[in-house]
Amino acid sequence: MISAEHAREIRAIMEEQAATLTDEVALTVPEMFPKWVPRAYEVGDRVRYQGVLYKCVQAHPENGTYTPDTAVSLWAQVLIPDPTDIPEWVQPDSTNPYMKGDRVRHNGSIWVSDIDYNVFEPGVAGWSVEE
Repeated sequence: MISAEHAREIRAIMEEQAATLTDEVALTVPEMFPKWVPRAYEVGDRVRYQGVLYKCVQAHPENGTYTPDTAVSLWAQVLIPDPTDIPEWVQPDSTNPYMKGDRVRHNGSIWVSDIDYNVFEPGVAGWSVEE
């Protein structure tokens, strides 16, 4: 049987290795990332919060009110998990835009972003319907 101390050591190693993963790979193994807790975070830190993977886009001190789902100037949801799996479109902001070639499902169609840093809704601007 593994001791609690040994389990914590293993978890620390997993989280250290997870930090080296690309966002695409990270979304395939979100369990490797720590759950969000109120503490200081650095740019690039990734955490799980309410079942969603987020990336820190602005370093910030410990504050229990800076949750990833509400502090959009500090956190960005990681959106495109796998280019072969087409996710539902989610409204991004300036910290987590879609990039040229990203594919999403929206209103019954598959859309392809025509531009980098796309924050528009498919059908409005910057998207083409996939044929």
